Amino acid sequence: MDKRLERILPRVQKPARYTGGEYNQIMKDKHSVRLRMALCFPDIYEIGMSNLGMRILYGSTNEMDGVWCERAYAPWGDMEEEMRRAGVPLYALESGDPLSEFDVLGFSLGYEMAYTSVLNMLDLAGIPVRSADRPELLPLVFAGGTSCCNPEPMAEFFDLMVVGEGEEMNADVLRLLMRAKDEGWSKQTFLREAAKIGGVYVPSLYRPVYGEDGMLTGVERAGGAPERVTKRIVTDFEHSYFPENPIVPSTEIVHDRVNLELFRGCIRGCRFCQAGWAYRPVRYRSAGRSVGMGIRAVENTGYQEASLASLSTSDYPELPALCDGLLEWFEPRSVSLSLPSLRADNFSMELMDKVQRVRKSGLTFAPEAGSQRLRDAINKNVTEDALLNTCRIAFSGGWNTVKLYFMLGLPTETDEDVLAIAELADHVLHCWRTHARNKNRGVRITVSTSCFVPKPHTPFQWEPQVTMEEYLRRVKLLRDNMRAKNVTYNWHDPDTSLIEAVLSRGDRRLGPVIEAVWRDGGRLEAWGEYFSFERWMRMFARCGVDPAFYANRTRDPGERLPWDVIDLGVNKACLQREREAAYASRLTPDCRAGCAGCGAKLLMGKEFVCE
Repeated sequence: MDKRLERILPRVQKPARYTGGEYNQIMKDKHSVRLRMALCFPDIYEIGMSNLGMRILYGSTNEMDGVWCERAYAPWGDMEEEMRRAGVPLYALESGDPLSEFDVLGFSLGYEMAYTSVLNMLDLAGIPVRSADRPELLPLVFAGGTSCCNPEPMAEFFDLMVVGEGEEMNADVLRLLMRAKDEGWSKQTFLREAAKIGGVYVPSLYRPVYGEDGMLTGVERAGGAPERVTKRIVTDFEHSYFPENPIVPSTEIVHDRVNLELFRGCIRGCRFCQAGWAYRPVRYRSAGRSVGMGIRAVENTGYQEASLASLSTSDYPELPALCDGLLEWFEPRSVSLSLPSLRADNFSMELMDKVQRVRKSGLTFAPEAGSQRLRDAINKNVTEDALLNTCRIAFSGGWNTVKLYFMLGLPTETDEDVLAIAELADHVLHCWRTHARNKNRGVRITVSTSCFVPKPHTPFQWEPQVTMEEYLRRVKLLRDNMRAKNVTYNWHDPDTSLIEAVLSRGDRRLGPVIEAVWRDGGRLEAWGEYFSFERWMRMFARCGVDPAFYANRTRDPGERLPWDVIDLGVNKACLQREREAAYASRLTPDCRAGCAGCGAKLLMGKEFVCE
């Protein structure tokens, strides 16, 4: 360990975040590999180590011949201060080497509020933050993750961005980079060749054109860049890589357990949900294979808990067989099994019994809207009767804690829809009073609301976000009508949601704003301790950018959108049909009931049934 680190670590919180040396980390001889990659997560260790996608990419990349992939996370403020004071550059945990010595840095962009942390990590590593200021081939700086479905706000900072699922695509990029490194290519030559790889977006080969009114009017392309970049997916998910030997952290993390990925995508088509549309089509891994993976991962880590990971766990078609197979091995060893992302419309007594067999925890459901009309408008496809029946099952089975999540500001929402949230909470409380097995323990019902953020590549991508003032008015309306003592109401502040909406639907003109916020001290913006709404608004004004233009404006269906250069496989006609259905409060059946013609199955390259 660097002697400077030895002096620093006793002065910071949780020094285990910065030491490496964890069980199952992958070590290689750096002198015998052809390419060194740093997998960078723009948030702190506890968040990054909980990210299943990072674990998958770490393991799958290290399986490549001649490549050593290491990890780097954003330091907390105390550690950053000490590093800058002592002149310690940001380093990878496995080797302790500075990131500036690596051939390639790959950032995971899963949340817009992490953008400033990307720039801060590059600066801490001594690497220029803008791609144009890095003229040499190495180090190559690229990004992947859900936020890359609109690459424009961060376009000027990355050499390339990968759209879709990274296991195979990252390998294609790294193989090309090894060739470019061996043959002495220029950076521009490499980028033009990389743009030919499916799913790779090279920002420098595209130049947006704006009209006098500030609207995007076109995009000029260079170097043979494709008109649209189509996302890549793993077509053989059954046999795709899963980390059966994941790193065991040296300090507690947010999701400190084995996370078993069951399937990708979602059959439901909720109109607000970016992940549900971005990860189509749905692909399952069989129960038999999943059971074996889960057991081996627990054996190889010593974890006492496993969680089933997906966008909607209870939609997994082999869930009972999977749970039985895992619990047969888990129960004698006191390993618990948790099932997050359950839906209220297919929760059963049998499933409840499986969930509580080793350890019982609270139940969480996301009705998203209080009234049936609004749930139909967003295509949530959950009825109040289904939710109350689920609560009846849970309360009669001994549960006494239920959390309910809603959004305020959804398209077509009225005050009656807001008040319906309070009514629904009252009905859940009445259900407990009627069906609870043990009333002596009391009941804890928590209602939480957040501000709706319209996202690219969803049916609501054209919709405005309500203003902060309007959101707070609806919060007050709900709070004043939430009178039951057993019901706790929590709400998220709207300031972060406004910035998220601007960044999620923004264009390349936001790059200077992001950089200005970072240079003014912005980093770790997902954390309340560091987020400054005043700073963002000040930098918007300084850069001549109106946040309402991006967040609070209805987009015309014929308007060119900044993210139109990206093709996620779902055609715009389908999204427009779904938007029209929302205003009619008309449901669209899920994929099991028949194909809605979104187009995503064509990504499989063969005839494929989305169910």
